[in-house]
Amino acid sequence: MNTKYIWLIAILLGLTACNDIEDVSREEPVMPLPELTAGNADFTNYVAIGASFTAGFTDSALFKASQENSFPNILAKHFAELGNSSFTQPLMSDNLGGIALNGVQLPGSTVAPRLVFGGKGPVSITTIIGPKISTTDLAKNNVKGPFNNMGVPGAKSYHLLFNGYGNIANLATKTANPYFVRMASSPTATMLGDAVAKKPTFFTLSEIGGNDVLGYALSGGDGSDVITPSAGAVGVGFDATFAYLVTSLTSGGAKGVITNVPYITDLPHFTTVPYNPVPLDAATAGYLNSAAAYGAYNAGVAQAFAYLVSVGAKTQAQATAEIAKRKIMFTASPNNAVVIMDESLTDLTTINPALKSMRQATPEDLLVLPASNFIGTLAIPGNAQTVNGVAVPLEDKWVLIPSEQAAIKAATDAYNATIGSIASSNPNIALVDLNAILKQLASTGITFDNYKMNAKLVTGGAISLDGIHLTARGYAFMANKFLEAIDAKFGSNFVASGNVAKAGDYPTNYSPSLQ
Repeated sequence: MNTKYIWLIAILLGLTACNDIEDVSREEPVMPLPELTAGNADFTNYVAIGASFTAGFTDSALFKASQENSFPNILAKHFAELGNSSFTQPLMSDNLGGIALNGVQLPGSTVAPRLVFGGKGPVSITTIIGPKISTTDLAKNNVKGPFNNMGVPGAKSYHLLFNGYGNIANLATKTANPYFVRMASSPTATMLGDAVAKKPTFFTLSEIGGNDVLGYALSGGDGSDVITPSAGAVGVGFDATFAYLVTSLTSGGAKGVITNVPYITDLPHFTTVPYNPVPLDAATAGYLNSAAAYGAYNAGVAQAFAYLVSVGAKTQAQATAEIAKRKIMFTASPNNAVVIMDESLTDLTTINPALKSMRQATPEDLLVLPASNFIGTLAIPGNAQTVNGVAVPLEDKWVLIPSEQAAIKAATDAYNATIGSIASSNPNIALVDLNAILKQLASTGITFDNYKMNAKLVTGGAISLDGIHLTARGYAFMANKFLEAIDAKFGSNFVASGNVAKAGDYPTNYSPSLQ
């Protein structure tokens, strides 16, 4: 009898517990993720070929940590889950960045030590830690390829086919690339040849075409670095060269992913420096507007166009429009526009040698990032009347005027038409739309896990301190976009199985203590 009641009490207690709201679990059951599958692609031997993004270039440098966080290395870690063989990279010798030759730092910003955040903006790491020479030395510790990561910072489309691009003897004529010099299998090797020699079963061909317009943009369209034409033979024109690259990489049966080219003028290297950063008081503005400064220039422009109208070389409407465009006027304000040279203006020097083709910048002009450290300096040391960007106009290399921006866009659109056509017509090729990604990054921003990223310099999280290349977190996001494209094209399930990069595992900046 006692046993009977004991069991009854236990049952009642159990029913009571089940009705207690504090003890009811309302969590949804966690469904197990599916097992990772490769679809119809073979990832056992992955080779990446491309330029700076492929290499992992960040903060204006290539260094060990950045290479380890390159998007190909991130992809290789996920491919390894399906039996991918080892993924080799031409690792630099330190985390300082830059390249030396016989103990002397090579000249140029792309082979200098990396940038770090200096409190107000990007500065060279050597301003924080003191002078230091890169231990990656072309004469002392080159590594011999070919490697699985064939990313070479600065490479243009036709450079991938140039058999002197890795010859140290060609550095003097600037026809070799120091990054390829240290990793080429031989002085006569080509980037494409070394990549094909690895016999890839899968490949990525990324950001080809980016440097074909970037060099022009970085030089302000001054003519020192021209845009690669779309038309032309293999090794000359982009279209034929890109098609040849894809054909060569797929010739052994490999599948792969290619990318299109983003509108590089959306990058913070071209959007950070305002067109109107000049603060002036009333006295200084008055002097600049006087006849002794720009007053004489304004009057001379009006007189020159009156003459051109009188001889029928210009209509009155054309003259009125360009006079207004060229008029230089300052105010007592913190936001005066800089004075720039503009080669698209009518050349008036044949009428009056003093009438240079200059005007004040407008919101439609894009100043390159290094201009922030140049505007306000003195063209003649000690002479306060030679302020660059105010009394002395900025040369072409400091600014992209609208016509130069249009040339960049036209070339980019032509490249992307070719890339898109190749991707859509080849069942072995998937496409990552980098152009759309950068557009979104620059407009609304992108959410990556619990992080919101945008295209702002320093604070945006996606673009590194050079204003062009990605942060480690940006490269991780890029890797995930590759995995999405691979899933969609080849039937794998990297995303569905949870085999993707996590934002929190990748930093947005590197400490100066990392050397």
